[in-house]
Amino acid sequence: MKKHSDDLKELADQFFSESVKSNYSYNFEWMSRPIIQYPQDIVATQEIIWKVKPDLIIETGIAHGGSLVFSASMLALLDYCEALESGTTLDPENPKRKVIGIDIDIRSHNREALDIHPMRNRMELIEGSSIAPEIISKVHALSKGYERIVVFLDSNHTHDHVLAEMEAYAPLVSPGSYCVVFDSVIEDLPDAVSPDRPWGPGNSPKTALYKYLDTSPDFIIDKKIQEKLLITVAPDGYLLRK
Repeated sequence: MKKHSDDLKELADQFFSESVKSNYSYNFEWMSRPIIQYPQDIVATQEIIWKVKPDLIIETGIAHGGSLVFSASMLALLDYCEALESGTTLDPENPKRKVIGIDIDIRSHNREALDIHPMRNRMELIEGSSIAPEIISKVHALSKGYERIVVFLDSNHTHDHVLAEMEAYAPLVSPGSYCVVFDSVIEDLPDAVSPDRPWGPGNSPKTALYKYLDTSPDFIIDKKIQEKLLITVAPDGYLLRK
């Protein structure tokens, strides 16, 4: 990986600060669904999925479903490429790889759009709080039998909620795979960026992941990812399970 100059890093920081003010991440879609992510993080998660080759992805936070569709499409590509390499026939009606999406409120129009999406049979939609005991139990039950699991956390961004999510789902991550904690950048932004939200500096995904790492030596921060991206909503949030 080539090192970036200090001038480029400064420009990247300036761009990010200005882009947050204009809701830049709301400009993008994946296969017709709004994804609400920065392109750099989309590329990074693609690299993780291709490297790990998971058979299950667990996501908290669905919103419009773009990230869920992205994960499902990447899993479909993995199946397609493996079928080509092995000379086997794909069964599109019964895919082996799937993504579980959890959201406390799946809006009816978003559910309807996902229900008719070509990637629908790869997506398991669960409505409810991602930290409710019954939801955690359901996800753990659905995860049985899968060997390589990736976790993406992107729902309620308060410290307590994210910490509870990590305690619930990070243990499902397989060695060599990742738990990605999105929007850890909240800790580094001014309070004014999220005045109407229950989270902010001191009460953010980053404070939660630091707390989790204090007692979870199986995970380390993969700094190489953020160092090459320069622009990311997840600084220190790409966690690799050793």
